[in-house]
Amino acid sequence: MDVIDSRHDKYLHSIPDLPSVAGVLVSNEKDLVFTSNRGEKTVGVFPYGREGKLEKVKVGGFPNGLAFDPSRDTLLVANVSRQDDPGPITVSIVETKKKILAADIIVPGRTRWTVFDNKTDRFYVNISKPPQIVAIESKDPDGIAATYDIPATGPHGLDIDLEGGMLFCACDQGSLFTVDLDLGRVSRVSDLSGPPDVIFYNSRLHRLYVAIGVLDWKEPRGYVPCDFSEEDSFPIDD
Repeated sequence: MDVIDSRHDKYLHSIPDLPSVAGVLVSNEKDLVFTSNRGEKTVGVFPYGREGKLEKVKVGGFPNGLAFDPSRDTLLVANVSRQDDPGPITVSIVETKKKILAADIIVPGRTRWTVFDNKTDRFYVNISKPPQIVAIESKDPDGIAATYDIPATGPHGLDIDLEGGMLFCACDQGSLFTVDLDLGRVSRVSDLSGPPDVIFYNSRLHRLYVAIGVLDWKEPRGYVPCDFSEEDSFPIDD
């Protein structure tokens, strides 16, 4: 894993011993860094800036997306499996203080990205097929608490407007959806310029960034000004 100084656009160093690292998550609340090490079915945990204190926890699959509840020191790990593996796909719950695997929850299909919402006290995980978002309680993570069906192929990128109680879900089919967590309502927002990967919601600007090979930006609250693929701008209904 490479460490970059983003203020000065400068490469600092690499952190070794993270085989096939697929995801990285930083907790500002706890000054912790988490990595999903797909090459050995582990997650790494170390204090920010002190990677020499790296510890690893074995999880129930090949780890991919990560989400963290800092109030409980609980890490959700969205696992994937090999295509020829007939076994179930799971999400793993890791107690990061004790460095133990606390639970392994079977999910309906291949996971993608995941987020945590402190207002609902739930983790949300994109499922590629069947196209769904599943919710898992942080307080009592013993199974799936709720499911939101997404009417498009391949839910992939996922982020959340914590203030507005809204999930953003970008699908491989090239569509962007929102989920109103108060109403449980799924709405199609707009087309994308191509199949997405990771997405990021900037709460200060009310702007959603979608990585697609070229970078899209979307403003969920009323207007999409443009994107870098030079498509025409168009309004989005709330």
